[in-house]
Amino acid sequence: MRWRSKDILERPEWSMQRALYKSMGYSDYDLERPLIGVANSWNRIVPGHYNLNLVSDYVKQGIRQAGGTPIEFGVIAACDGIAQGHDGMHYILPTRDLIANDIEMIIEAHRLDAVVLLGSCDKIVPGMLMAAARLDIPAIMVVGGPMEGGCEFDHRAADITSVTEGLGMLKAGKIGESTFLSLEDCAGPTCGSCSFLGTANTMCCVAEAMGICLPGSATIPATHADRLRAAQESGRQIIELLNNSITARAIINKKGIENAIRVSTAIGGSTNVALHIPAIGYEADCEVTMDRFEELCRSTPHIAKMNPAAAPNVPDFCHAGGVPAVMKEILPILHGDAMTVTGKTVAENVAQAQIRDSGIIRPMADPWSQGGGLAILRGNLAPNTAITKPAAIVPEMQKFVGKARCFNSEEAANQAILDGKVQAGEVVVIRYEGPKGGPGMREMYTAMKLLYGRGLALKTAVVTDGRFSGTNNGCFAGHISPEAAEGGPIAIVKDGDRITVDIPNRSLHLHVSDEEITDRLAKWQRPEPKFRKGYLALYARLAESADKGAIIQHKFDSNHE
Repeated sequence: MRWRSKDILERPEWSMQRALYKSMGYSDYDLERPLIGVANSWNRIVPGHYNLNLVSDYVKQGIRQAGGTPIEFGVIAACDGIAQGHDGMHYILPTRDLIANDIEMIIEAHRLDAVVLLGSCDKIVPGMLMAAARLDIPAIMVVGGPMEGGCEFDHRAADITSVTEGLGMLKAGKIGESTFLSLEDCAGPTCGSCSFLGTANTMCCVAEAMGICLPGSATIPATHADRLRAAQESGRQIIELLNNSITARAIINKKGIENAIRVSTAIGGSTNVALHIPAIGYEADCEVTMDRFEELCRSTPHIAKMNPAAAPNVPDFCHAGGVPAVMKEILPILHGDAMTVTGKTVAENVAQAQIRDSGIIRPMADPWSQGGGLAILRGNLAPNTAITKPAAIVPEMQKFVGKARCFNSEEAANQAILDGKVQAGEVVVIRYEGPKGGPGMREMYTAMKLLYGRGLALKTAVVTDGRFSGTNNGCFAGHISPEAAEGGPIAIVKDGDRITVDIPNRSLHLHVSDEEITDRLAKWQRPEPKFRKGYLALYARLAESADKGAIIQHKFDSNHE
């Protein structure tokens, strides 16, 4: 086999390149082996990435054990939690495309032979998977693992979001200041991806379901020794993939992507998969439409329930059998012959998996619900679709009719909720927060948590062209397309308009006549852009709508002049 790196390392023509490697201590012995990129998003600002330097050490051990030379480089990573509720959240989703671009640039500029991707959180994992699909070289994903649950609060193990829920309770006079402040010290007891099934852990499970990381590895807690053993095994396995010419698109393809959608809805994963899976599909030349997404969700039972839909956290899900147990259970509706990084099929990988706690993972014959955990809505308020998460919404809230209370920014909505100005029976409309209008499609996490804390989670609904954290519950619909900034109907909703969110019938309806909607849209004026310079100004111009995964189109169209 001839490796890509050999094209720029053979003597005498490429001796300069060899000299540059040798200036850093690499030897002839190192340069005779395949060069394996280790794309490490370690930093000390994201809890889910805090342990990745140690994880990386074990990945590099495995690469060397199997006869390769690891070449490590850094990748940016931002923390959704720290960015919540302020201007920082504008920047989070746009990092996804930067991550994909950066990895592509480093790998191609240096002609590395394969890549191990080290990430763990909301936009980092999908950005890395996008890069793998785009590059189509041997690739394997290694995640950092979930955080353990914290102290008991509100009748369950606390997580980071308990602090925001506690703020709402504090403002409503339900808890005292000392109780609230103590949450800071006990809600997040270890590093790792936040312990609930938010976007971070959902996307790690998606990577495993897709077959691009080792079976069972997505949910091993960050501080467990098994996390390091899985990392070392991944380092050895990337050499096997290289030796057998198994590249990323042998795994990230129609079968792998459809398996990932089914698993994400079977476990009640984050609504953000409806952004990220289409974006990964775009890179793999495998289009994922919202219609197909809905078909897969409707025909997949919801068999695993955890926080925010139930008290157990992701480490509990791991102990219950994790992704392999879920895939074994729903194997009849999966592509069992899909290839994975083990060199084996999905069916072979999960043959010995079993459910160890039926209070978390139920048999397919006795699911938590027949419909999947995610759902696509349509209606005159969302002509091109919206998304919601029935897995996190109690049955009595899956149909909600209320009067609109409109806000043109997340900040305005949050302040109104804190000030007690949002009332029971209202539909909180938060707009101009889509990919272009935000820009960056901020999460409406804080609004939902504040409503919960004030006792309004089961008395109000939230609809938005922004998105949600995977930890949200209550009645909500996000990703409304077209967004307000593109002149979608959400832009012309007025205070007092009646709105129906009907999840069983997949409908999102504004009770205003077609003529009135047309008249209001004719009078609507596009707002001035919020950012006039920097990356966000560029992103606002280039990003596609949420129903297309908020992607940035980069493929050459021969029909385009």
